[in-house]
Amino acid sequence: MDDRDLLKVVMDIVGRENCLDDCAVFPCGDRIMVITTDMLHRTTDFVPGMSDWQAGWMSAAVTLSDIASMGAAPEFILIAVGLDDWKCLAGVMQGARDCCRKFGAKIIGGDIDRHGELTVVTTGLGAVEPEHLIRRTGAKVGDLVCITGTPGQAQAWLDGYHQFEKALFEPQPRVEEGRKLGKAGVSAMMDDSDGIALSLYDLMSVNTCGFSLDSEKLPVPAGIPFDQARNLALYGGGDYELIFTIAPELFPVPGVSATVIGSVTARKEVLVDGTPLEKRGYQHRWE
Repeated sequence: MDDRDLLKVVMDIVGRENCLDDCAVFPCGDRIMVITTDMLHRTTDFVPGMSDWQAGWMSAAVTLSDIASMGAAPEFILIAVGLDDWKCLAGVMQGARDCCRKFGAKIIGGDIDRHGELTVVTTGLGAVEPEHLIRRTGAKVGDLVCITGTPGQAQAWLDGYHQFEKALFEPQPRVEEGRKLGKAGVSAMMDDSDGIALSLYDLMSVNTCGFSLDSEKLPVPAGIPFDQARNLALYGGGDYELIFTIAPELFPVPGVSATVIGSVTARKEVLVDGTPLEKRGYQHRWE
């Protein structure tokens, strides 16, 4: 049992239409508000060696990334901290504050509680003009499949390549890029925090099309043998890049560093170099 299996349980209760994007969406005056929440834990998310400041930074960054994936600008964050050691609190809050300041958001409230392990819950609100809202649905046959940055670096650190520490410990949500991509009119978008492979299967589940990748086009972590780097890019979690589809005539988007890695196809399947791409990546699992 994994988190995507459990999402089906949630869909049956609250409605599938409320579970299709990185953020919930609702109108607010002449804009659209997006809202999302994330929960991170010491044992499953904050790796050994990570400082309290970095735990706070990461907690804010993952939520800001969800907002960016909708083409929205982040505005506010609520942060709830469950503490096993009260001395963690100042560092966690400072890290979250610094991340929010860098990317244009403000912490406006939250909660503090006692917990068996450090646990941080962040709820983020962002805003976007209706015409620039981007959802996971909307990919069209013939569109390009693109990704920002270099995927696989966070997982590379976990696999022993410690030159990529900052990618895992201090992820940089693609807020500015998300806004520019939304204004450029990309057809579908999400962040790739669970890896490219799972992200494409998630996109396929809400669209009527499939995807075909060319592994030679993948940007991969430097200094790692290509086959291993390719697998890190395809299946590694912990990155907060944006994966999106876009009409060929709209690419490249000014001010956005992104790479074309494939195309949208008519058949509902995910391929890499013409063969089925294994459906795996970062997932929470239960026995």
